Amino acid sequence: MTLYATLDSPLGELLLVGERSATAPGGTALASLSVPDQKRGAVVQEGWTHDPAAFAEIARQLRAYFDGATAPFTVECVPRGTEFQQRVWTALEAVPRGTTTTYGAIATAIGAPRGAVRAIGTAIGANPLLVVRPCHRVIGADGSLTGYAGGLARKRLLLDLEGAAADAA
Repeated sequence: MTLYATLDSPLGELLLVGERSATAPGGTALASLSVPDQKRGAVVQEGWTHDPAAFAEIARQLRAYFDGATAPFTVECVPRGTEFQQRVWTALEAVPRGTTTTYGAIATAIGAPRGAVRAIGTAIGANPLLVVRPCHRVIGADGSLTGYAGGLARKRLLLDLEGAAADAA
């Protein structure tokens, strides 16, 4: 059964999509976190169940994040994506709050050749868990803000919130 809820945030109304899980904090594993007008973002489907209570723990962690908390997310995610995507996404999760990294550094972190940066970018662009899996922390090798499914203005907002704006100037 697919569950969903919405949550107001500085990025706009977030759409949380998940599935029940006996092992997840709060009982729901997150499958998608989307912002309005996101490229390839989730859209509520017929048959999904609106259940804000199922996302209470995830919502609490997101509110704390937007209020400036620095604790990492402890959210169980529904495993999706290819093996390569999952390796890239795991590397994203290791990038600390308040810092940025580059596509080349992600390639190095997963043992891919530096020439794989385009594939790295594609995998990052397919990340279904904006904010929770911090793809916004990846910038161009020259320090420029590049691609973000939620839009560059939201990427800058997230980096500003985390105190990483100087790294991404």
